Amino acid sequence: MNILKALQFVAVVLTIGTGLLSLFAPRNVQGFTGLTAPDGRGITEIRSILGGLFIGLGIAVFVLATRETYQMLGIMYLAIAAVRLISIFVDKSSVQSNWISLAVEIVFGIILVL
Repeated sequence: MNILKALQFVAVVLTIGTGLLSLFAPRNVQGFTGLTAPDGRGITEIRSILGGLFIGLGIAVFVLATRETYQMLGIMYLAIAAVRLISIFVDKSSVQSNWISLAVEIVFGIILVL
């Protein structure tokens, strides 16, 4: 396994891991997302969107195992990064966790698109 494939594997596993954390411990995502869920409805959103989407996309990459599925996940990360960068300035949310998330999204995006 070459280094790029290993990095892609790690990015997909961490994507699924983020989804699993969001699914099984939705209140624990507040530290790295800033999201709070005051009631069951908010918890459901964290579980379904952050959990289900990240788990589903990560599993799809492994099940379909094509270059295009890795690229699709990479494009998702780059799209999130682009919106996050704009939002940091528009929403005046220039905090450390946002910049860390942006860096991770760009790195994962590039690794997965290559």
